Amino acid sequence: MREISVCGLKAGGVNPPILIAGPCVIEDVDRLISIAGEIKEISSSVGIPFIFKASYDKANRSSISSFRGPGIKEGLKALEGVKHKLGVPILSDVHSLEEVSLSSGILDVIQIPALLCRQTDLILAAARTGKTVNIKKGQFLSPWEMKNIIEKIESTGNKSILLTERGTSFGYNNLVVDMRGIPIMKTTGYPVIFDATHSVQLPGAAGSSSSGQPEFVSVLARAAVAAGCDGLFLEVHPSPKDALCDGPNMIDLAYLKGLLSQVMRIYRALKDDG
Repeated sequence: MREISVCGLKAGGVNPPILIAGPCVIEDVDRLISIAGEIKEISSSVGIPFIFKASYDKANRSSISSFRGPGIKEGLKALEGVKHKLGVPILSDVHSLEEVSLSSGILDVIQIPALLCRQTDLILAAARTGKTVNIKKGQFLSPWEMKNIIEKIESTGNKSILLTERGTSFGYNNLVVDMRGIPIMKTTGYPVIFDATHSVQLPGAAGSSSSGQPEFVSVLARAAVAAGCDGLFLEVHPSPKDALCDGPNMIDLAYLKGLLSQVMRIYRALKDDG
């Protein structure tokens, strides 16, 4: 298993699981720094390395009237503020070649959204920055098809890659998680992250927006760690019911420490068993 390093943080190999976490979208700069600070404190207390995540623009919202975020200019400035103030690596998603160019100087991890995971030019542009690239597995892809995306990134000479499982389409407005996908994707040699919050999303189920089943986040997160994932991706918010994006599938920040403590106990139990 290849070990991936992000600003000194190590993922994969024999390292403990990492945490990629933050609100779905940047809502307010002051609140953003506050949330990031709380997550950093919690993750440090349980011994999980932390990468902060938030989107400057949610370009794939269901409705034209849905909140998308502050946009790339203000959003990157806010993320840079978090990076410098708290000293944590930063991840955000990109949707176009122009965004890759504008964001690569600030982001430590460039994320390719699930719905764009086969967009070759976007993937190549992200890979050519030399930054770590996190590929979300599309809801329409099998785990073994991820090797094709890996080959695109590796063709640029970049081998700093994370793969993220976030559920598979199951009929209309529903997702299902096949935990076999985690060990299957790990055969590629790259770390596999499990997105426990988007995996409980009910896409488009609310008509003009998605719904979700956050009560299953902890169940799936624990199962994924037991299945051998190398990290968790969690969208968190101090008040999910008031969140401007993805509130129905985010977890309350107040519950984060309890969940992380549980998954670390599972990780240690597996490690002790060899």
